[in-house]
Amino acid sequence: KLVLTKPLGTGIISTALKGGMASAEAVRKMVESMTALNRKASEWMKTFEAHACTDITGFGFIGHALEMVTASQIGMVIESKDIPLLPGTLEYARLGLIPGGAHSNRQFFSCRVEFHSNVPNLMMDILYDPQTSGGLLISLPLDRAEGLVEAMKREGEESPCIIGEVVEEPRGKVLIV
Repeated sequence: KLVLTKPLGTGIISTALKGGMASAEAVRKMVESMTALNRKASEWMKTFEAHACTDITGFGFIGHALEMVTASQIGMVIESKDIPLLPGTLEYARLGLIPGGAHSNRQFFSCRVEFHSNVPNLMMDILYDPQTSGGLLISLPLDRAEGLVEAMKREGEESPCIIGEVVEEPRGKVLIV
């Protein structure tokens, strides 16, 4: 299974902030997320026997997920409805407040990503959004994923959740459903 430890949206909210359109709540949550360390998550993932991990930063969720599938020679299926988002992310994406880096990420990585037809275009923008100090994407055994999420929530982490799974095929690609 795949666990994501922090919500996405820092690039989009930063773009909204630069445009004078971000709410105080969205900015507060973005800053909290960016200043929260990944230390606890990295310690917990060792306890739960993680197979692989990457941080989600400038290449966006998609770019870093692709790093994992390339290095591990596997594929991933991601449940788009399970991806945690910072407050305001969808609203600002709907307004077109997408950072230039997201467009670059899409252009570079889209050849190795497949989006199911039911995934909204806004979610595609969000998954390519470059993050500042994003969370970790952790691959771990099926029977350990829920334990990791529960342990992190007991420690006060709000957003860790299971968002997908590792698959044999399509090798080297990410499928978003």
